[in-house]
Amino acid sequence: GTSGRQIFQPLHTLRNAEKELLPGFHQFEWQPALKNVSSSWDVGIIDGLSGWTTFVEDVPADTISRRFRYDVALVSALKDLEEDIMEGLRERGLDDSVCTSGFTVVVKESCDGMGDVSEKHGNGPAVPEKAVRFSFTVMSISIRVEGEDDGITIFQEPKPNSELSCRPLCLMFVDESDHETLTAILGPVVAERKAMMESRLIISVGGLLRSFRFFFRGTGYDEKMVREMEGLEASGSTYVCTLCDSTRAEASQNMVLHSITRSHDENLERYEIWRKNPFSETADELRDRVKGVSAKPFMETLPTLDALHCDIGNATEFYKIFQDEIGEVYQRSNPSREERRRWRSTLDKQLRNKLKLKPVMRMNGNYARRLMTREAVEVVCELVPSEERREALKKLMELYVQMKPVWRSTCPSRDCPDQLCRYSYNSQQFADLLSSTFKYRYDGKITNYLHKTLAHVPEIVERDGSIGAWASEGNESGNKLFRRFRKMNARQSKTFELEDVLKHHWL
Repeated sequence: GTSGRQIFQPLHTLRNAEKELLPGFHQFEWQPALKNVSSSWDVGIIDGLSGWTTFVEDVPADTISRRFRYDVALVSALKDLEEDIMEGLRERGLDDSVCTSGFTVVVKESCDGMGDVSEKHGNGPAVPEKAVRFSFTVMSISIRVEGEDDGITIFQEPKPNSELSCRPLCLMFVDESDHETLTAILGPVVAERKAMMESRLIISVGGLLRSFRFFFRGTGYDEKMVREMEGLEASGSTYVCTLCDSTRAEASQNMVLHSITRSHDENLERYEIWRKNPFSETADELRDRVKGVSAKPFMETLPTLDALHCDIGNATEFYKIFQDEIGEVYQRSNPSREERRRWRSTLDKQLRNKLKLKPVMRMNGNYARRLMTREAVEVVCELVPSEERREALKKLMELYVQMKPVWRSTCPSRDCPDQLCRYSYNSQQFADLLSSTFKYRYDGKITNYLHKTLAHVPEIVERDGSIGAWASEGNESGNKLFRRFRKMNARQSKTFELEDVLKHHWL
């Protein structure tokens, strides 16, 4: 616990040095001017509902949300990188007085709901208080020089998943499954983002005015959020994937060969078909035609695979396989709940004794990482009677351990080129093993993340160069900060606390 002096001051007592670091300090302009966005640049923290002009009834009045204006926050983030940009130009031997236009900035967007963030105040009724955070990370800045085709990268975020590079844009007390309120609050953010894509930002960097254009890639969403933003059915849907149109049954039959087909624009088209039903089909036929798009896609995301939840999803799956193998389920049909419970406690006891792994209510990242290791599988095998089942389990884990760095690492082509090359082969082996030896689990069903791990990883890496770097980890670690700032540094009033948290987080 931190005791003694509080270092951070509340907003109204900020020192000037700090004012320079917060959005709303630096002058800038857009060419052409942003559509429907005020051209003033000295805008600090605004109410998350501002910019929302429709009827008062549309938005629950007790929703509290604070945000920066998107363009103002981006300017502040770029000014933070001013030295890195100048340094990058020098390192590439570029004359900075010539490089005034042609800059491209790639921004990663993340959005994540946080479960229970209620104040911990002794007893009394539990108040479910949920928050959603939307944040962005400047991933890279490149410049196009006359006569060159390719852009030259002058800045690349070295730690794309650290909470330090992940800048909060909007904090709100909303439940992430309350679609109406969520979209109402993010509506203006989406509008600003759309406007910025059609314009150039002019700011002074290194003493000269330079122009920047922005690309936004919404990859920092977990599957639940992607489905919500893109109008897809919830994750229990028969449409198992946010990247392709496969159904769960198809995905369990053909585990590896799928390619990415879904896109935001296609989802919008499909929603229109869903709404109008032009061919007068039955509900089932219609649903099959639009592949589970049944709400209006709200924000463009770039569906990828979220590395953290992928770890967790697959570990949960392995945990269940371990359980079934202890009970030799492959030999028998539907065991009773009691038996299952017995196998489970055997497994938990073994993991606790041998690996110091305490049973967890819900699988978390750390548990998942410890479970998915060769050591863990050795320990579990001590409980598995048949030699050939033990071999199969070890082989399964061996393949998994080979595959994992590919979607974990920030730059697989540099960090684990061999595993990257072998990925498709390994995932094919993995799938064969599941559909033969472990067929009892994968008959007509497969979990969403396992499908993605087997079918889509190489293609996403080819598209983005990395999965790890584009994941929502940074935003997840930011959630921790949110809780801490809220406890330590915020004024105890609903109206002010989000401003304070937002400000501290930015600094």
